[in-house]
Amino acid sequence: MRTAMKAVIASLLVLMGWAGTAHAQHQHGSGYAAMATRPIKALSEDQITQLREGRGMGLSLPAELNSYPGPMHALELANALRLTPDQRTRLNAIKQQMSSRAIALGHQVIAAEAQLDRAFASGQADPSAVVQQLSDIGHLNGELRSVHILAHMETRALLTPDQVARYDAERGYRPAGHQAPQRHNSGEHRRQH
Repeated sequence: MRTAMKAVIASLLVLMGWAGTAHAQHQHGSGYAAMATRPIKALSEDQITQLREGRGMGLSLPAELNSYPGPMHALELANALRLTPDQRTRLNAIKQQMSSRAIALGHQVIAAEAQLDRAFASGQADPSAVVQQLSDIGHLNGELRSVHILAHMETRALLTPDQVARYDAERGYRPAGHQAPQRHNSGEHRRQH
């Protein structure tokens, strides 16, 4: 009786495994299936929104995570960083310039991605035109990234080493009381307040 019960259980497990695999293969034919209805296939709704709003989207992580604060977050932490009125004014100017340039470039990225998508949707994608479009999109993305990273560099130049260390601690990058890495670039300057 026990042997028969084990055989039944084993058979059921095998059948359930096959059924689950068949269902998963049918249900998950491609990880891209949900993207097929996007207006611009290469961009999610969230990415389009962030590009339109000039958001950072993690483009400046090499700066942010290596003690180059961003202007927006520095302003959000103004009291904790004990920013001077002059620092606040200058950071607002950096933030406004970054935002305005990032929004303009974001709209260009969206338009370029839409153009590329239309080329494929029409069934008339030309290899040389596609290569040029991809190059243009790459260039726009590089410009967009530089806008964000350069704003981080300008922000760091305005802050004292203690403010940078406090920023890193407030953002959770370093424990409080640990200094940020010292600057070694003689071309980088900052104004002491």
